[in-house]
Amino acid sequence: QVQLAESGGGEVQAGGSLRLSCAASGGIFRTDAMDWHRQAPGKQRELVARFYNSGGTTYADSVKGRFTISSDNAKKTVYLQMNSLTTEDSGVYYCKWRVQRSRSSYYQEYWGQGTQVTVSS
Repeated sequence: QVQLAESGGGEVQAGGSLRLSCAASGGIFRTDAMDWHRQAPGKQRELVARFYNSGGTTYADSVKGRFTISSDNAKKTVYLQMNSLTTEDSGVYYCKWRVQRSRSSYYQEYWGQGTQVTVSS
């Protein structure tokens, strides 16, 4: 079983920064993509950023130029650097990995438990 553990959430004032981490444990043969999603109260969960195995990235329009997703393969960790935070960035942030556990297995998706980010004005 693959387990993901997020950390780095907290409360910050608008304009501030936070760095989220998501560390994976368990056997992983190949990673296809690693995501950060967020969910604000009363809203649907949305994709914030994605890091592809190829090294490519994609971002939600609302965070482009402010957030940066990166990965450290040796540490099996994906990061989300969040700068110039606004109150609209508040919510629970979840990481999701799409991985292959062995050469012969299908890709499966795993979610972390979430970390709260609160941006105050």
